[in-house]
Amino acid sequence: MTGAPGNLIGLDRNELADIVAGLGEAPFRVKQLWHWIYFRGVTDFANMTSLSGALREKLAASFNLDWPGVVRHQKSADGTMKWLLGMDQRHLVESVYIPQDDRGALCMSSQVGCTLTCRFCHTGTQRLVRNLEPGEIVGQFMLARDTLDEWPAPVDGRRMLSNIVMMGMGEPLYNFDNVKTALSIIMDPEGIALSRRRITLSTAGVVPMMKRCGEELGVDLAVSLHAVNDDVRTRLVPLNRKYPIGDLLDACRAYPGAGNARRITFEYVMLKDVNDSDADARELVRLLKGIPAKVNLIPFNAWPGAPFECSPARRIASFAGIVNDGGYSAPVRRPRGRDIMAACGQLKSDTVKMARSAMTSAPPPAS
Repeated sequence: MTGAPGNLIGLDRNELADIVAGLGEAPFRVKQLWHWIYFRGVTDFANMTSLSGALREKLAASFNLDWPGVVRHQKSADGTMKWLLGMDQRHLVESVYIPQDDRGALCMSSQVGCTLTCRFCHTGTQRLVRNLEPGEIVGQFMLARDTLDEWPAPVDGRRMLSNIVMMGMGEPLYNFDNVKTALSIIMDPEGIALSRRRITLSTAGVVPMMKRCGEELGVDLAVSLHAVNDDVRTRLVPLNRKYPIGDLLDACRAYPGAGNARRITFEYVMLKDVNDSDADARELVRLLKGIPAKVNLIPFNAWPGAPFECSPARRIASFAGIVNDGGYSAPVRRPRGRDIMAACGQLKSDTVKMARSAMTSAPPPAS
């Protein structure tokens, strides 16, 4: 499993350099090793043919190249795929691939469970167990790329796995150092080489970490807003008690790199008779004044025991019209993967002790 002693997945260049030096090898071997791991996706040292036979043997004797283990792989009627992944012998997370006509995004998790308790989110009902390590985050992407057979880069440069959204289980800014290491590996131009413009990090509003995220990663930012006043937002997103709407929006205005070409996305789940009135829409337009922004309206995706209902389609359309008329793009997100509980807000995994035999790769579902 990812995170086991000796696993090279998730190590940055400096850490790989230390290992190469410890094996008595020349520094140029780091670049070769990086190429095999992150450009070609090779998981067997024996196949790294540009390395000497002696080095391959030394690496195989002490290290591995393991991705998360697939416990369950589901495919929705709309093509969405969801993996239940074993990060060790006890802890599970979920990742979701959302395809479009000529591209697709991977929704990646950053924690086992979640430190937050957002009331509309199924993940929020699962207590935080632990942060994911860099290799466990990178491994989600590498597994998805392998499933889609996209090692190495396609000749025409187009990929079905073209984007990342850090919107899965957990709050990425409460695991920032590990998320930063993982995304930096993914963005490295000599490996996976995914542009920072193709990565969006979603936060519930950890205000003190937002500036650091912009300065050190420079990825696009999505903010889970979901309400236009502190009373309602605190009910929906308890973190609002610590970082209320005013402070959150000030941090958005100051987010490094934000501008007309790189707008901040505000996520707004549509909850019947909670946050979906015309007055709420007008107040949202007022609050966002001066922020280069767009608004993703998310029809609420139900889950067992959920305390809310989705706003009716006519109500969502009226809300979207007001926001659009106010000068902000407000697309309504089309639910994907509802039939396999893979839609926004539906992710949850039961983290239990599992037999070693269960933590093996599952066959892909039928197309």
